Amino acid sequence: MYYLFLADGFEETEAIAPLDIMRRADLEVYTVGVGAKVITGAHGIPVVCDVIDCEVGPDSDVEGIILPGGMPGTLNLEKAASVSKFIEYANDNGLLIAAICAAPSILGHKGLLKDKKATCFPGFEEQLLEAKVQHASVVTDGNIITAMGAGIALKFGLEIVKYVKGEGEANHLEGAMVCDR
Repeated sequence: MYYLFLADGFEETEAIAPLDIMRRADLEVYTVGVGAKVITGAHGIPVVCDVIDCEVGPDSDVEGIILPGGMPGTLNLEKAASVSKFIEYANDNGLLIAAICAAPSILGHKGLLKDKKATCFPGFEEQLLEAKVQHASVVTDGNIITAMGAGIALKFGLEIVKYVKGEGEANHLEGAMVCDR
């Protein structure tokens, strides 16, 4: 099970595009609302989540986590104890941790990017503490995938599918969706 966390102020495209791609790839993904079932994005779009963060915990069914950016969504994710527990569990168990836009800053603040290649929304590079900052749209280093922002959301979703199911599945989806990767 993959858990995509949504907190008030999240960037809608960075959440919905990867979610759609992952579900097209038949990955089991739950949207997790931080503090509520309905979470409102940075542009006023409400999303009804599958579960609320208090209803789930990190355990053996977790295969990875996805953190969309946006403001103040990133700040709200970072201050949520439940999200922190999932990040720590995923890191301790070598599970997928994918973050886009400002959300890689959360990983930087937790020290998870030390000596890892990573990218983020321009202007947040200093928050990727001790990372080998890359000026690329999407970067995978080990179990961590980072991406720059909303315009890269499809590539981000495809990279997650590539990580989980292989390049063939990602290429299939890219063609079926008429993406320019």
